[in-house]
Amino acid sequence: MKDITSSSNPIIKEVKGLYKKKERWNKNLFIIEGVKIVEECIRWGKTPKYILFSEELFSVNGGEELFSILKNNHNLIKVPNSLFRELADTEKPQGILAVVDFNISKMDEVVKEKKNFIIILDELQDPGNVGTIIRSADAFGVSGIIVTENCVDVYNPKVVRATMGSLFHIPITYIKDKKEVINYLKDRQIRIYTTSLQGETYIYDADFKENFAFIIGNESKGVTEEMIKFADLLIKIPMEGNAESLNAAIASSIIMYEVARQRFNIS
Repeated sequence: MKDITSSSNPIIKEVKGLYKKKERWNKNLFIIEGVKIVEECIRWGKTPKYILFSEELFSVNGGEELFSILKNNHNLIKVPNSLFRELADTEKPQGILAVVDFNISKMDEVVKEKKNFIIILDELQDPGNVGTIIRSADAFGVSGIIVTENCVDVYNPKVVRATMGSLFHIPITYIKDKKEVINYLKDRQIRIYTTSLQGETYIYDADFKENFAFIIGNESKGVTEEMIKFADLLIKIPMEGNAESLNAAIASSIIMYEVARQRFNIS
């Protein structure tokens, strides 16, 4: 275990730099913060490049237990509470964060031979929405996630925090050419579904039991016209109230639940 007390230390500077997307992608590293997600990272066999903690760790629920797991890790670094707060991205830091490498999945890791349930994120911008969608995708058995070029970075600290560790459980790939990836999916008999105000099929009438990919659109603009043209089916969620639309994360979670209901006969 190391002790670092200076904000000018190269490791501290490196960690601070990872709050910038360019630095994250140049180094293939991102930050995870908080007891639960660091614990999940270790549980899933990831080896952080650095694990930084302060005395505040011992005053939060589960902190002492986590430290007992990490205490012999050669990448463990102790910092003063004041320095940790400089590094933390949360209002109430739990005294633990780690720097972890990421490897973008290949398309053949996202697409299975059969029974595909794929999510395509089409230019979403809200970190909380994207993180929640990834968490729901993990809960409801999504086989993989495809992220279009203009989406918020899934390794943004706010996205990572909202996933609550699900980021480690599900293959995620990035694509630049939307048409190319749609053709790739259709060549493998994977149907393309998306929500639309013009949709005439309610989600409970759609067949979610076979191969399909579901497109989730931007929070304010919805699914791009380019992607709507690729869709084999436009679907909608039945709503009885006065709201015209739902938050992207809520809408997608409702649809994911319906998929799970059909596939696994849950109620």
